[in-house]
Amino acid sequence: MSEFTVRGKFQSRDGWQEFETSVDAENEDVAEERTYTNFGGRHGLKRTQVEVEEVEA
Repeated sequence: MSEFTVRGKFQSRDGWQEFETSVDAENEDVAEERTYTNFGGRHGLKRTQVEVEEVEA
């Protein structure tokens, strides 16, 4: 597994907030899915409230 850096923004009460997080995954698609899962589980956000803009190794 490789470590990927995922950048994007999520919807909060004050509007859109930018984020940058590191995720261990097999490829870029899995890293993006794990990001959606983490925001959903930790912050209670739906996929439509998270916009992934960039995934890089």
